[in-house]
Amino acid sequence: MDILDQIATHRVVPVIVIENADDALPLADALLEGGLPVAEITVRTEAAIDSIRLISKHRPDMLVGAGTVLTEDQVHAVQAAGAAFALAPGTDSLVLSEAVRVGLPFVPGVMTPSDIQTALRVGCRRVKFFPAAASGGLDMLKSLAEPYRHTGLRFNPTGGITPETMNDWLNLDFVFAVGGSWIASASDISEHRWDRIVVKAEAARQVAQG
Repeated sequence: MDILDQIATHRVVPVIVIENADDALPLADALLEGGLPVAEITVRTEAAIDSIRLISKHRPDMLVGAGTVLTEDQVHAVQAAGAAFALAPGTDSLVLSEAVRVGLPFVPGVMTPSDIQTALRVGCRRVKFFPAAASGGLDMLKSLAEPYRHTGLRFNPTGGITPETMNDWLNLDFVFAVGGSWIASASDISEHRWDRIVVKAEAARQVAQG
């Protein structure tokens, strides 16, 4: 089973913004305790790369990836830090091609047919529909996905997904997982509310597993 297939077994990916690398291992422990051993650490802060490195080294049961990967240099940096996969909010053909070249499983962000066809051209069959809620929601994704159903393309809707709506997305047969920032919010992490993250991870896992 490849990395993206492993993510599909969990069906929900916590999207993480972390400001202090010292919080990385307690965060991973909270997600593991909640039964959700996967995380997308967004490369938006100075602590992101070190956090990925710490989790990949010290919590081998955690499937840790990098989000908001925008440049070829970041592809190399997150891979060197131990990221098992990477995602981006958009589709940059140069970044995507570099990720394919170095063997880093990569999920580009799409919002248009042109985005999808750029991804398909390099053999990408997993894409991130972002921002999901603001881009037209379920109806938009259904319309966008239909012409490409025969290609085996599957989507990771992210952006505006909530505990109340996540099942609506997961019920679509071309959705392999949803991204959720509510599971481990930046405030919960910075204020060390690990018990709260455990509870939210467990609740998301239960909904995702149905």
